[in-house]
Amino acid sequence: MTNPHAPAAPATDPSFTPPSLGKRFGALIIDWLLCLLVSNFFGGPVRHPWLPVLVLVLVYGVFLGLFAQTPGMYITKIRCVSWRDGGRIGVLRGLIRGLLLALVVPALIMDEHRRGLHDRLADSVIVDVPRG
Repeated sequence: MTNPHAPAAPATDPSFTPPSLGKRFGALIIDWLLCLLVSNFFGGPVRHPWLPVLVLVLVYGVFLGLFAQTPGMYITKIRCVSWRDGGRIGVLRGLIRGLLLALVVPALIMDEHRRGLHDRLADSVIVDVPRG
């Protein structure tokens, strides 16, 4: 039984329009700054340059898996959902997406729905948060 109030799955919604690249980039910048702050508690990015990247991957895994949004996505009013059904992607797919995002290049190769390689491999998509 389907929920009549649930948004349509992006893969099957012909009216799907992805959020702007500005929102996505804004969310990433906010998340990166938070990761830099958190990594300072564990030695700092100067002494351990890989630490903020590790924090980013973990933040993506936990926050996307459990809440469908990172703190930056919450602020910019976007979220990351499953391409096929519009639900949460889960921690494992969130970790995969975060790891691929940390490589940067996959995020730059986008399709017509603004899904980077990291989104396609994690079977996810960024959507606007519904109003209301």
